[in-house]
Amino acid sequence: MNKKAFFVLVGSMFISMMGMGLVTPFLPIYATTMGATGLQVGLIQAAFNITGIGTLLFVGRMSDRFGRKSFLSGGLSVLAIASFGFIFAQKPGHLIFWRFVQGLGASAHLPIAQAYLGDITPKGSEGKWMGYFNAVLFAGLGAGPLLGGVITDMFSMKASFLTMAGLNIFGLIATLLFLKEMPRKVAAREHESYLAPLKSRIIRGIFIYRMTAGLGTASLMTFVPLFAGLKLGLSTILIGILLAARTPASIIQSYTGRLADRWDRRRMVFWGGMGTVISTVLLPQTGGFWTLLIVYILIILGQSFGIPAANAYVVDEGRTYGMGASMTMFMLAMQIGNGIGPVALGGVFDRLDIDSVFYSAAVVMASGIVLCDWILRSCNVAETGQRNS
Repeated sequence: MNKKAFFVLVGSMFISMMGMGLVTPFLPIYATTMGATGLQVGLIQAAFNITGIGTLLFVGRMSDRFGRKSFLSGGLSVLAIASFGFIFAQKPGHLIFWRFVQGLGASAHLPIAQAYLGDITPKGSEGKWMGYFNAVLFAGLGAGPLLGGVITDMFSMKASFLTMAGLNIFGLIATLLFLKEMPRKVAAREHESYLAPLKSRIIRGIFIYRMTAGLGTASLMTFVPLFAGLKLGLSTILIGILLAARTPASIIQSYTGRLADRWDRRRMVFWGGMGTVISTVLLPQTGGFWTLLIVYILIILGQSFGIPAANAYVVDEGRTYGMGASMTMFMLAMQIGNGIGPVALGGVFDRLDIDSVFYSAAVVMASGIVLCDWILRSCNVAETGQRNS
């Protein structure tokens, strides 16, 4: 493992993810001040992911051919531009547009960062290094809301947008100056289609898991702030503290990632996912900050077991189907879930109530986990690369 490249990569990732986490949780609340409906709130969140659905397949395969660094730096540049664009938004439609642009930048950054890490990860240590990566990624997303809540309360939402722009520019400079292009793991057959990774039953199972888990993530990022603000009456600082709990809870992925190299990965995906489902069902029953905080932490802990194990599966398959193509397929699944989720759940919110949003998300996640587990069970031990202790 090239540790210098790893630290530069995760450092720039932490900065950009913190910038994104700075404003994303508060966009639903900000949009409602502009008169946005539940459906429009969903579209604002979904726009980010819809862009990725259209670009991820091409970006991954192109990075396999032309290199990772140009896509990493280009993605950060677009993220910075989008951050400035939010400052001048005056109605929900403007927020939707700039979320599209932000999604374009993220689709050229996050999956390619994972592909870069896959390139430099030694065989047999996939879970370990992906666990470290995910811990840093979610720590950035968790630290962002705390900082964003403070900045928004003390100054304004526009000040948070400006801070996000500055963080993305800082990450861009670090990438340009300190990150080197590394040898890439590409598909054995260059003429394979963009969908080649789906030939793997493992990838198909993980795709279903990640897509439905993405819908659950959409319910958290979009509707937990609304639930906390509108139903429980929490301030933006308290909401920021709540969402920042993702940071310490996610650090456990540096440990669970190592477990994925020794334990049964299929069981980690299944039981981690089911833990998230049960906690999501409990969320509408909370009546204050502390109970909501406990349930939210339980949700993140469930994800901290399932996602590193799923990531490790994908790195294994990436050595056959191309690391960029495989990682972007993994991200595509998340983007589909994140894209469909806010719109569908926004419709549930408008027609029913906010509690029904979380129950609906739990049903979809449970269905995906069961189907993924059935597919992985049908794969033999040699194909799945499971490592039992």
